Amino acid sequence: MSTQQPWGPQSDQPHAPAAPAYGGYPGYPQGGPIGFGLAMKRRVPLGVWLGLPLITLGIYSLVWYYKVNKEIAEFDSRRHVSPVGALLAITIGGFVIIPPFVSVFNTGKRIADAQRAAGLTPTCSAGIGLLLMFVLGLYPLYYQIELNKIVDHYNQATPGTQVPLAY
Repeated sequence: MSTQQPWGPQSDQPHAPAAPAYGGYPGYPQGGPIGFGLAMKRRVPLGVWLGLPLITLGIYSLVWYYKVNKEIAEFDSRRHVSPVGALLAITIGGFVIIPPFVSVFNTGKRIADAQRAAGLTPTCSAGIGLLLMFVLGLYPLYYQIELNKIVDHYNQATPGTQVPLAY
């Protein structure tokens, strides 16, 4: 015998538990994302570090640096990132000597923050990125490998599409 209620489905089947109010994304704090950001582009690290900069006489390195900082800003809008400011720091700021180092260090911290926002354990070290700046300019290779971990976490979502943030 079924119990008829004036609301809800009229059925002899027992009711399924209600879906949680927060959404139901497994693996996120309290079961759901805290917000959304835009997916980043996956790039070939060796191409970022050596191939394209050689072909473009170094111009691609500047384009890459700007784009990476812009993608980080769009990925997690809670963080204030000025892609133009970062680019100016590594170009014109070089005349003052200190700004390029600060900018590369801060970009490493932003990548670690983006990894955290994606729900990953941060593996990017701004200090290592800064040290690699002195070793054949290897920091783009290292930073792109770290950024690709975020892209892979979202199953290589199309760049610019919405992805959930964990933190």
